[in-house]
Amino acid sequence: MDRNKFSAIAHRTHAFYNPISEAKIMKMLDIVSPNAADKVIDIGAGKCELLIRLVENYQVSATAIELYDGAIEEAKRKASSRIPEGSIQFIVDDATSAVQKCEEDSYDFGICIGSTHALGGMEPTLQTLKRLVKNNGYILIGEGYWKQTPSPAYLEALGGADESECKSHADTVKTGEELGLIPLWSYVANEDEWDNYEWLYSMSVENYCLENPNDPDCHAMLERIRTWRRTYLTWGRDTLGFGLYLYRNNK
Repeated sequence: MDRNKFSAIAHRTHAFYNPISEAKIMKMLDIVSPNAADKVIDIGAGKCELLIRLVENYQVSATAIELYDGAIEEAKRKASSRIPEGSIQFIVDDATSAVQKCEEDSYDFGICIGSTHALGGMEPTLQTLKRLVKNNGYILIGEGYWKQTPSPAYLEALGGADESECKSHADTVKTGEELGLIPLWSYVANEDEWDNYEWLYSMSVENYCLENPNDPDCHAMLERIRTWRRTYLTWGRDTLGFGLYLYRNNK
């Protein structure tokens, strides 16, 4: 079963690939309030809904970096009916390779939400965006954090995860500060937002398999989503948080 296929199906009715509410996400964009023609880069852009809205609302020019070509194809379809052609440059590539080709100090706003793993974690992602974003520009990160110390059983259920892979909410904010960034704002997902995200994620896979019983991946997808759902309800809902962290670059 292809991991990208599974993720695309599980997120097929999500506007955004994270549990933060749309209202909170749009509030973050209001804080930044980009100027027309500002340059924005999004690493792990997925279906590019955030970039499309930035173009719609602020007339920015944008660069989307995404490894999964299926997500970019959907993004192009959505963009074609909503924003001027050429407003977003779509790059289908590994994030590490793609950012090496980006010019330093050339972006006004850098984004990476739920995809810091693509660059090796939150700290190297912030370091990369600090390099790409102009002085006094903005950096928006979406990252998981521990609400409480994860149990060994939960870490095992996550595939042998390590506690060091996430920090507390306060230490997540501090990570940016230690790199010289100025924290401006943070939102975290509340329980309702997490439930909306996780149940929609789960329901999308369940419904897809009911609608497409001849897909040879259905058995594996159902096994995976049902295991994930039990994991979320048993441990994740009380242990794992997710936050948006907005910084000002200070070079």
